[in-house]
Parts: sequence; structure tokens; C-alpha cells
Amino acid sequence: MTDTQVAPEMWAPATRDGAAAEYIAAPSLTFWQDVRKRLWANKPAMLGLGFIILLVLAAIFGPMLSRHTYFEQNLKLSNVPPLFQTYEVTDSTGATTRFFFNSGNLNLYEVTPSGEVAGLLRPAKKDLIKKQQQFKFGDKQVVLDTAKQQLSFADGAALTPSGWQWNMSNLLGTDQLGRDVLARQLYGARISLTVAFVATLVNFFIGVFYGGLAGYLGGKADTIMMRIVEVISTIPLTLYVILIMVVFNSGFLSVVLAIGSVYWVDMARIVRGQILTLKQQDYVAAARTMGASTPRILVRHLLPNSVGPILVTLTMLIPSAIFIESFMSFIGLGVTPPEASWGTLTSEAVETLRAYPYQLFFPAAAISLAMFAFNFLGDGLRDALDPRLRA
Repeated sequence: MTDTQVAPEMWAPATRDGAAAEYIAAPSLTFWQDVRKRLWANKPAMLGLGFIILLVLAAIFGPMLSRHTYFEQNLKLSNVPPLFQTYEVTDSTGATTRFFFNSGNLNLYEVTPSGEVAGLLRPAKKDLIKKQQQFKFGDKQVVLDTAKQQLSFADGAALTPSGWQWNMSNLLGTDQLGRDVLARQLYGARISLTVAFVATLVNFFIGVFYGGLAGYLGGKADTIMMRIVEVISTIPLTLYVILIMVVFNSGFLSVVLAIGSVYWVDMARIVRGQILTLKQQDYVAAARTMGASTPRILVRHLLPNSVGPILVTLTMLIPSAIFIESFMSFIGLGVTPPEASWGTLTSEAVETLRAYPYQLFFPAAAISLAMFAFNFLGDGLRDALDPRLRA
């Protein structure tokens, strides 16, 4: 027997199992089950969705849980940073005073051991010629050189910081009027999410049905309806806001009305293109032959088959709406003080950018993260809903 030959006793007939013939190697999935599975596998989309959920929860419950309001002012605690270096001075009686030096406004603030800002410390004496301020802590004196921005004892010994401390009174600091930045950030999230909600509703109820009706009717009706869309889209959104401001004054209502009146045109164009393709399908002709009305064909047959592009477009247009609201508020055409918006927060922070950069960082980061989150989710939905990308 050569190496290539196999002994007869090593051969055995295969077993016959009738149940194995019906065995399915992988479970069958419906379209939406497959979409959900592939969306869950997309990590950037899931991170974006998680951030959006956290943002919604923070916008709803954050202002309720905060001990500050978005309009509450305390000028004594204006421009207090969220993180600072603390100093400790102990007098002969053993009493210790903790404070920090704000280099932006050249003030000293007393700090509790837990990190709460107790209040503004007033100097006992000011020397305008030497540009110095003297502070008394029991029998100890501390001199603040405002020119050099240095702290020292009365005998000239340098005062070294004891460490860094997070501001537990105002976690993100305060603005130039002493208002809590975190509370205003959370209220600004409400404004932005409300704009996103309005844009979603307008896109769905106006853009989807307007574009679907134009695409299904076709002919002269389609031509007239799309010419109206083109006329609306050629007028700048800023001009809409200015015209609405003349009637309703500046504020959040002006931005909502401006977005609600023109923001649906892009959705209408996309849905029209989808309907023009789908209405040539056999199932639409069958429904029409059976006597189905135009609204029924749109609602029951055409629009459900266009839900993929509609969802993707909605998630892509929402960050654009958030940016438009922020830009309008930034240039003074949107939300007006004392109401807070991410746009108004950035506008106010630009004036004090060099001295207090944290006031611009937080609203700018919120706008950027929100736009990234919606874009990541939109990309994930597009990939999950595209059957050509299915493995």
C-alpha cells in the first residue's frame, strides 16, 4: 500500500439526519433587525447616539437639579474660573485662610476647604503708586503686587500656592456678570435641542409630504411646486430672520419661525427624487389599479419605502439647524439676554477671550460635540440602511 492509498477500514458511511437538512446556519433577520445590528456595530454612531441621549437628559433635568439659574447674577463673583491655585495663610492663633488669586481681574477670593468660593476679599490698604494691595489675615499681612501679579508676605517672603482646586460653587466658572456658566450651558442646550426638534418636525410634516406629493403628481404640478421651492431657497435665511424680527422682535421665536418657514426645502427635494424613482415600481401601479387614492399610495407605499433617505437626511440637517441658531444668536439676531444660548455664550465670551478663555471653550465645545454626534449618527444610519453595504 503506497502513501497515497487509504485503508478500507478507515472509510465509514456518513450518517443521515433528516433534521440536519432543515438546519439554518444563521438566523434570518428582517430589514430593520439587520439595520439595528449593523448600527450597533458602528462605534462612532453609537458614541454619537450616547452623547445625544446624555445631552437631552442634561438639558431636561440639568437646570432643575442645578442650584443656580441661568439669569442669577452675583457681581462679586464675576469671572471666577473653574480651576484655580489656592494659597493658605495661618496666623498666630492657628486660624487658616484659604484663597486664590484671579489674575484676570486682580482679585482675591476666599475658598472653603471643600472648594466652595466663600466671597471676595477686600484689601485693607491700596498703594496706587507702588501698585500694591495689602490684605490682613489675623496678624499676618499679604501683599499683592498687581504689576507683577505676585503674592508675598509683608516681610518680602514669597507666598507659594498650596495646590490646585476645582471650583465647587460653579463647576464651569462664572461669566462677567457672575452668572453660572454651567447653568447657562444647560439652558443653551434646551434652546439648541428645541431648534433641532422644530427642524425635525418641519422637515417631516412639510418637506416629506410636499416633496412626496410633487414627485408623485409630476407634470405641471411638479414644475410649479418645485419652482416655489427654488424661490424660497434663493432667499438668504438671514434676511428671513431680519424680516421676522421686524414683526415679532428679536428672540427665540424669530429663529424658530425663520427655520420653520424655509428649512424644509432640502428635504422636499430629496424626497421628490426618491418618489420619482419609486412611483415607477409595479406595486404602485397595482395599488393604483385597485383604486387606491393618492394619499393612501403616498402614506402606505411610497413614503415607507423612502424612510431610509429621510432618516439620514433628518440626522444630517439637525446639526445644521443647531449651527444656524448659534450663528444667529452670535450676531444678535436670535436669543436675547438674559436667556442663554450657545450662540449668545460664545458672543459674550469673545470680548473676554484673552483673560478668560474658558468662557468661550465650553459653549464652542458643546456646539462642536453636538454637531459631531449628529453627523456620526447620520453616517451610521446611512451605512446601516444601505443594502449595498451589507456584508
